[in-house]
Amino acid sequence: MILGLTGGLGCGKTTAAQMIERHGFRRIDSDALVRTEVLTEPGVAAVIGARFGSGVLTADGQIVRSRLAEIVFTDAAALAWLEELTHPRLFERWRTLLGAAPGANWVIEVPLLFEKQLENWFDFTLGVTSHSQAQLARLEQRGLPRALAEQRISKQLPLARKIELADFVLLNDGSPDFLQQQITRLVSVLAA
Repeated sequence: MILGLTGGLGCGKTTAAQMIERHGFRRIDSDALVRTEVLTEPGVAAVIGARFGSGVLTADGQIVRSRLAEIVFTDAAALAWLEELTHPRLFERWRTLLGAAPGANWVIEVPLLFEKQLENWFDFTLGVTSHSQAQLARLEQRGLPRALAEQRISKQLPLARKIELADFVLLNDGSPDFLQQQITRLVSVLAA
């Protein structure tokens, strides 16, 4: 079984995925794969540097993600270009990981699952939601200024629409125990 887990920025996708992982699922964090594997490919960094200028690269040719984010989250065409570059490489990594254990249960964190029409990759989709104030507070705790957090949230499909599209919804406004209870119930339903 392959679960696609999505939700708004700061809603707790990673927390939920880690809890699901404790139930025997293998976890893929798409953002982490992009950060640690896709963006660190020398060819990818070089192409990004050529497109956006040397200001997005360190002296040794690594991408400065904060500088790249400043550009792409204020320029829709730049963001689309970056996604066209990185997404096929990400999907290839998914194929490799999933192919290495085809009988395993998987949970894949995919922030843009519905925005990029990726539903066909998954047996079921999960949406993690929380109240907007809790969402913004979590992002500020991570060091993301409110204005920047709101700007990034605005680039995603509205949370209400993601929840409408998801097969299952996890509410992350309460305690970690409350979220864990929902996940335990979900896993038992999926195993039935």
